[in-house]
Amino acid sequence: MKRKRKALRMLLLAAAVCLVCLPLLRLGLHRMDLVRYPKKYQEIIEKWAAEYELDPHILYAVVRTESGFDPDAVSDAGARGLMQITEETFAWIKLKCAPYEEITFDDLFDPDVNVRFGAYFISRSLERYGGDLSTAAAAYHSGWGTVDRLLEEGYSADGVTLNGYPYPQMNFYVYKINRSYDKYTQLYGE
Repeated sequence: MKRKRKALRMLLLAAAVCLVCLPLLRLGLHRMDLVRYPKKYQEIIEKWAAEYELDPHILYAVVRTESGFDPDAVSDAGARGLMQITEETFAWIKLKCAPYEEITFDDLFDPDVNVRFGAYFISRSLERYGGDLSTAAAAYHSGWGTVDRLLEEGYSADGVTLNGYPYPQMNFYVYKINRSYDKYTQLYGE
């Protein structure tokens, strides 16, 4: 009988500890997520998201994935800044959205310039590919030419959006963008 009472007391104590600790654990995990999915450069990101009619969580997801919010990041391919824009893409975007401005490739280390150009490219990609984030992410990663070729090769049911990503790097990139986007939406709301 004493053993049963002792076991019952231990069980009740464990349940009480769980009731107290579980909310604390959830709060701790939520705070860790806020650190892992920050809203750095919020004023800049939200300004350009509004300018190009984008959900800002898309830009946060791209910046987090591309540079980890490091404005001085440079990739092996020479892409620069928060949104990792290559020189070729920079030249094309500059012709489209800033043809008469004295902006150089070096200016991509300026977060405002970089996010402006990256937001422009993301917005045009979403427009081009029916608003599909996955296809736009694939285009951001590999270029419109690659995505258009894949659409022609049958990786699409509708000819506008990809339903498969044949390249491991592209597939992983699209997964990371979607995961980050979903996490930002979950943490910060619609």
